Amino acid sequence: MKPRGPASCSQHGFTLVELAIAMLILALLLGGLLEPLAAQVEQHSIDETQQAMEDVREALLGFAMANGRLPRPASSASDGSERAADCLTNVDCTGYLPWAALGSARSDAWGKLFRYSVTKAFANSGGPPIALSTSGVKRVMTRSAGVPTILADQVVAVVISHGPRNWGLGIDGSSYLDGSETNADEDANAANDGQASSPFFLRTFAAPSGAPGGEFDDLVVWIPQTILVSRLVSAGRLP
Repeated sequence: MKPRGPASCSQHGFTLVELAIAMLILALLLGGLLEPLAAQVEQHSIDETQQAMEDVREALLGFAMANGRLPRPASSASDGSERAADCLTNVDCTGYLPWAALGSARSDAWGKLFRYSVTKAFANSGGPPIALSTSGVKRVMTRSAGVPTILADQVVAVVISHGPRNWGLGIDGSSYLDGSETNADEDANAANDGQASSPFFLRTFAAPSGAPGGEFDDLVVWIPQTILVSRLVSAGRLP
């Protein structure tokens, strides 16, 4: 019987071309998985921020029911107590949320401080008392087919999150600079005081484009005059 020789079939490793193809397929698979994962993470941050802002709104209403007025803005970015001095003007009544006075969250899911603007007649302690006829002066706009349209008027107070990109101040004191030249509505939320001549904006999220108002990822909640007056009446703060 003839002795058996070495195996006639030899084992081959992957060639460089095969490895490159395998790496490309893996990268495509990972990219396809990471994109929806990133979208899910961002949506979770949006949901978390919206819930925090709803809680802030309730905390503001609770403060009003206990004190007969809304709080003034925070003393500073690092001090969440209520500013001691009454607002001299409605412009002066815009700043950061007085989170310590409210016992609420101070920042959104991206670590940015909430911006807060309140009608001075509803926040000052040294002025005339709030009456049923006292009117809010804040305005929130949206866009309809690109045209600015009033979404809410005679608003008493507004709370703003600047979203994941553009504008805002971090809880660590770091500034988030504006990285766009076209986001006019986000610029308004960062600079305006909410009065009719300088309103705030709330729109559907939009990616960078040449559309009116530009890209947008801010979140905005507000207290209508009717809701605040109703709460003050129920608390016995108004007749």
